[in-house]
This record gives sequence, structure tokens and C-alpha cells, in this order.
Amino acid sequence: MSNPAEKPEVVQLPAEPVSAPSASSRRAAAQRVREARDKLTSTSGTRPAFDAEMLRQYAQTRLSASYVVMLLVVATGVLFGLWMQPVPAAAWTVGMLCIHGAMIRSCRRFLTEPASPAATRAWRTRFVVLDLLYGLCWMAILIHPVLDMVTETLMMFLMLLVIAVSSMLAANLPIAALAATAPVAVAMALSFAVTGSLDNYILAALALAAEGYFVLLAHRLHSSTFATLEARAEKDALIGELEQAKAISDEARHRAEAANVAKSRFLAQMSHELRTPLNAILGFSEVMKSEIFGAHQVPVYKEYSADIHNSGVHLLNLINEILDLSRIEAGRYELNEEAVSLVGIVADCHHLMKLRASSRGITIHEVFEQAMPRLWADERAIRQVVLNLLSNSIKFTPQGGEIWLKAGWTASGGQYLSVKDTGSGIPEDEIPVVLASFGQGSNSIKSAEQGAGLGLPIAKNLIDLHGGTFTLKSKLRIGTEVIVTFPPERVMSALAPLSDDSPPLQPESSGLPDEKRRPRHKPIMSAGTGS
Repeated sequence: MSNPAEKPEVVQLPAEPVSAPSASSRRAAAQRVREARDKLTSTSGTRPAFDAEMLRQYAQTRLSASYVVMLLVVATGVLFGLWMQPVPAAAWTVGMLCIHGAMIRSCRRFLTEPASPAATRAWRTRFVVLDLLYGLCWMAILIHPVLDMVTETLMMFLMLLVIAVSSMLAANLPIAALAATAPVAVAMALSFAVTGSLDNYILAALALAAEGYFVLLAHRLHSSTFATLEARAEKDALIGELEQAKAISDEARHRAEAANVAKSRFLAQMSHELRTPLNAILGFSEVMKSEIFGAHQVPVYKEYSADIHNSGVHLLNLINEILDLSRIEAGRYELNEEAVSLVGIVADCHHLMKLRASSRGITIHEVFEQAMPRLWADERAIRQVVLNLLSNSIKFTPQGGEIWLKAGWTASGGQYLSVKDTGSGIPEDEIPVVLASFGQGSNSIKSAEQGAGLGLPIAKNLIDLHGGTFTLKSKLRIGTEVIVTFPPERVMSALAPLSDDSPPLQPESSGLPDEKRRPRHKPIMSAGTGS
């Protein structure tokens, strides 16, 4: 039997992961909450700001059509004065003009006062009441008992005219349009219906149908105006966001420019501050390593001096690489261009790195095309590119591996350089990493000879300054190949030989002193080449 005091085991199911809401869903939720709050605080179901703007447009429309309404009232009063006693017609005309004057005065006062939610509700009620009085006055004249002699056609025409004008003028306030037109339409429909004839029944139905049509038209006009206001509000909000983003961008740009200036000053100062003590370290360690002033009493001191010297050389090279990369990224690296031989530079770099490769049992093969013309380029930059590529290949190629150095023509008439090894290779997803500043792949991190991750970025940027291309191809556990190409416009064509009867080169007669009148020689490029 089970122990009653023992609690039953509760099996807890793993909770489902709750994903964090995205930025778009948060914005949509905030928008829904704002719209719901606006509808609760609005008198028309829209945003409070739109209520005030709708009333403003209603008042402006009323003011712009004030003379048209006055003309319609006076013309109706004169017309009905012909079929009824002049005194009631004049009284009706004066009453209508008074209501119209009160409405015009209210519209002008509304446009001059500042907008607020409480004031908007008060003015909205006032406008609806004035439109209701306006509609009741029209109803009184249209169903006056003296009008029995007036034909139904004239009454129908006048009713349609009043409803159309009132609907158009009060379209921005649909409830006011309904208050101004509904009494007229209902009264006319009842007036036609009480006669009992079929024709009057049809006219009554037409009166109600006309009222529904114009109310629907006023509602559509209101919806169109509301959509226009929404579009304008969204445009204004977008413009505000763009201006804010521009201000933030300008501020960020100013900070970036200030940071760039500070970085340039820092590098300019630290270049001197770091190289000055390094010169002393390298000089004195070289003296102690070479035992210029005599042999060390303790032999291990010589090894320590060599380690100090090698570390100083490594640190100096690292400082130079950082400074070079900073100048390149800042656009302050200037190429010292001259006519250079690509094959000669590659061969010299091979000679410099040959001892290091031999110590690791690595064989370097040269595959050069002969009789290649010179390039118009920066020799120091190209030499740095070749040394960086060759150093990386030696570093990541195992003992007994092979490296191929190739130089030749491209299909477009340019020249190329290729460094291919049988090293460990680079994963495809890490190629953008190793080409970025201070980027290192997984093989470089595991290697005992870790670098700063600046060799390939510097080489790529130097080739970009020459207008060439830098391509890195690699397969894991197969090897890596880097192909550098120079554009055809940097390839120099050979000068044509001078014939025996060619006249000697004479200086131009420009009126300059003899010591300044010297011929200027320019390297002759292939087609499309600038000097």
C-alpha cells in the first residue's frame, strides 16, 4: 500500500520557448493601442486631431460658399413671394439670413480660436444645431399650406437643390449634413404621401431615395477627406522621422570625423613614440647579440639578446602594418609609381623567403613568362603584397609541402601574380573573415605562428589602389591560391627603336632659361594608359 503522507509525483512538461516579439510586431501593437485610445477620446471615432481638422475644413467650406447660399435663399424668397403673401416670404427670408449669418459668424470664430478637444466637441454640437435649424427653415417653406398652387415638379426640384447644396457644404461633418437635409426630405415625402395618388407615392419614394443618395455621397466625401488627412499625417510623420534620422546621421558623421581626426593624431604621435624606444631596443640588442664589445660571460645572455632583437623586429613590423592599414583606410596612402618588373619583384621576394621555406622543407616553384614588359606601379607596395602572400603560404603549408609562384599575362592584356600552396586551406565561410582587418581563421588561431590578421587586408587594399583585382580561392585540406591581377592600362609597351637619320631631341623654345628647358620624358603606356 502506498503511504498517504507521500505526495504524488508531479510531472513537469517542458515549457514551450517564447520567441521575443519582433520590432515590426511591436510597432503594429503600439499602432493598434494608439488607434484604440484615439477612438475612445474622439467624438467621431477618428483621431482627435482629425476631428479638429475636419471641423476646420467644414468651416472653411461654409465661408467660401456663403454668398452662394445667400443668393439661393434670396432667390427662393422672391420666387415664393409670387405665390404667397410677401410678408411671410420676407419673414422666412430674413430668418434664413439670420441663421446663415449666425453660422458664418460661428465659423469665423472657430477658425480664430486655438483647437482643443473640449472646444472641438462644443463647436461640433453648435454646428449641428445650426444646420438643424437651417434644415427646419427649408422644411417650413417647402410644406407651407399656401403652396398648393405650386406644382410638384417645382417642389421636387427645389428640394433636390437644397439637399445637394447642404450635403456638399456639410460633407466634412456628416451628422450636420444629415441634420440639414433629413427634415426637408422627410417632410417632402410625407407631403407627397398624404395626397394618396400613385404619382405622389413615386415622388415620395424618390425624395427618400435622393436623401439616401446624397447622405451616402457626403459620407464618401468625408471618407475621402479623412483618407487624405491620414496620408498627409503619415507623410508629415515620415518627414519628421527622416529629419530626425538625418540629424542623428549628421551627429554620427561629426563624431566619426572627430574620431577619425583623433585617430590620425594618435597614430601620428604614437608612430614617433613607439619607434623611438624601439630603435634603441633594436640597436642595443643588435650590439649585445653580435657581441661587438666582447663576448658574454654567460652564453645564455646572447640568446636573450637575440630574443629581444627578434621581438623588437616583430613589434616594429606590426606597428608598420597597423600604420599602413590606417593610412589606406583613411585614403592617405600615396602610391610612388614607377616602371617596375613584376617578375623581378617576385623573384627577389622568393630569394628573401627561400631560406625560411627551406628550413621547413617546403619547395617553391617558379613559373614565370619571359620577356614581360614593365608595370607602372609602386614597387614597395607590390613587394609588400608578394611578401605577405608568400609568408602566409609558408606559415600554413606543412613540412614537405609545395608552393607555386606564377606570373604572366591575363586574357585582357594585363599581368597577374599567383601564389598557390598545398596548405591546410581555409573554410569557405571564413574567407570574408580573413580578408577583414584583424580577421583570423580557425586554422590561424590553432597555429603556433599567429599573426595580427593584417597581411591579407593590406595586400587587398594595395591592389585595389592599383586598380587591380584580388581573388582568394581555397579548399579545406587541399590548399589556397591567391590571384592578383593588374589592369592592362598599367602595362608599359616597349619604346620603338630610333633610326640613324632621326634628328636629335631638341628642347622646346618656350622662352625659359637654358637650365629649365629640359625635355620631359614620359613612360609610354599601352592603349588607354595615362602617364
